Amino acid sequence: MPADLAVIGLGPFGLPLAQAAVAAGISTLGYRTGPEAGSLSPAELRRMLSGGFRPATDPAELGRVRTAVICAPTPRHTDGGPDLSQVEAAARTLAAHLRPHTTVILESPVYPGTTEEFLRPLLEEGSGLRAGRDFHLAHSPSRVDPGNRDCAPAGTPKVIGGLTPACTESAAAFYGRLTDKVVRARGLREAETVQLLETNYRHVNIALVNEMAVLCHDLGVDLWDVIRCAETKPYGFQAFRPGPGVGGHSAAQDLAGHGGRPGSPLRMVELAQQVNSRMPRYVVQRAAALLNEHGKSARGARVLLLGVTYKPDLADQQATPAREIAINLMDLGAAVSYHDPHVPSWNVLDRPVPRADSLYEAAADADLTILLQNHRTYDLQGLSVKAQLLLDTRGATPTGAAHRL
Repeated sequence: MPADLAVIGLGPFGLPLAQAAVAAGISTLGYRTGPEAGSLSPAELRRMLSGGFRPATDPAELGRVRTAVICAPTPRHTDGGPDLSQVEAAARTLAAHLRPHTTVILESPVYPGTTEEFLRPLLEEGSGLRAGRDFHLAHSPSRVDPGNRDCAPAGTPKVIGGLTPACTESAAAFYGRLTDKVVRARGLREAETVQLLETNYRHVNIALVNEMAVLCHDLGVDLWDVIRCAETKPYGFQAFRPGPGVGGHSAAQDLAGHGGRPGSPLRMVELAQQVNSRMPRYVVQRAAALLNEHGKSARGARVLLLGVTYKPDLADQQATPAREIAINLMDLGAAVSYHDPHVPSWNVLDRPVPRADSLYEAAADADLTILLQNHRTYDLQGLSVKAQLLLDTRGATPTGAAHRL
């Protein structure tokens, strides 16, 4: 049965798009590109299936859709740039079945120029068709904020940039069925660079507030109160909050020196990466110092980690700082355990980390409890009473109830 849309890649970018499309009444195929992190609850899957969603295993079905959106993950490559292997696999699969008049859109996070210089040749060579003449080609940066119920797809503007004006309009017509506002970029590269700017903006501002956290601790200043006051300014300021590190699927990108691409290095982004990558080690330093202040050594200490996902109330562990924190604590000789309502088992360095079944008993037994992710199920007031020593890296506990980052 033909479908209006094929979402290729059912990970963190593709699943939200498929859900939004089905909710908008668009019959949708879902085609996996590999072992992807996205997941649906049984109830969500039932709703999607009843709404017109169909998982596809036969790539030939991709040739019977009007719009195909590639949402394959692009994890960080060893050279620091995005790994395009899943995008390439998706493109080759689609190209073998691509039909004239199809609109092909790339949503995966990529470097500027990737859609035209990397994706276009794969599609043209595999299909014998020409982009801009026989099929439409466009890029639309994914704007997904997992777990954020206040940012529904319909209320989130979508940026579109096409190879030609006709490509832009074809993609805009599709996204106009999903969102209240479509923003047309000048072209492919401009649309690709939007995500680069948005991602780097997040990382740079998190790095700034992470540095402020270290400074304020050294000065004896309550940074959380500083942020509370600063965010009352009605202009020129947006509040970011520090944490144990930066996780997620969109890494900061400094284009210079990768893939032979021209351009000066983004020095501020490079510095932000350095600052944010130091935060897990800083958390461990603070943990060791707290133990020492209370007459205990990190070696042999029982340390309980609360929340090992990269974002609250989700099971996604992509680039979570909890892993490096656990490794560094183990290197100091600490006995590490964890609790997370969304993670039934957790391995670090291919070894299982003991999971606490009874949260309050584990916190009372641990020499130090570290809050890494503030899941809404955690009663932080109760935890602060039960825990022998509590380090809050999220500023979520009541004032005076714990040691804050």
